[in-house]
Amino acid sequence: MPGASNCTHEEHIAAGLKASINNPNVSDEAKQRASQRLKDAGVAMQSRQVSTHQGKGPNETDAHDHHVIGGLKATLKNPRVSQEAKESARQKLHEFGAFE
Repeated sequence: MPGASNCTHEEHIAAGLKASINNPNVSDEAKQRASQRLKDAGVAMQSRQVSTHQGKGPNETDAHDHHVIGGLKATLKNPRVSQEAKESARQKLHEFGAFE
């Protein structure tokens, strides 16, 4: 079946809860409830870098990081991007250890 996933229902729920926790548009109260549900289900929150690269080999992770860094650098050069977004991109580049 095209587009079918090997993930279980529980994994989809956990992914949605994790997304809620990282979504700036979600209230703190909802984030706390999502965090508690994950804890109750025995799902540990991992750092963003670990969870986004889960199951990938070193070459795939490196390629992903290069794509992310390239996108962040493009953000800095795009005249249509707000200063706030550019500052966020700069911070993320520093986290990656990639400077302008």
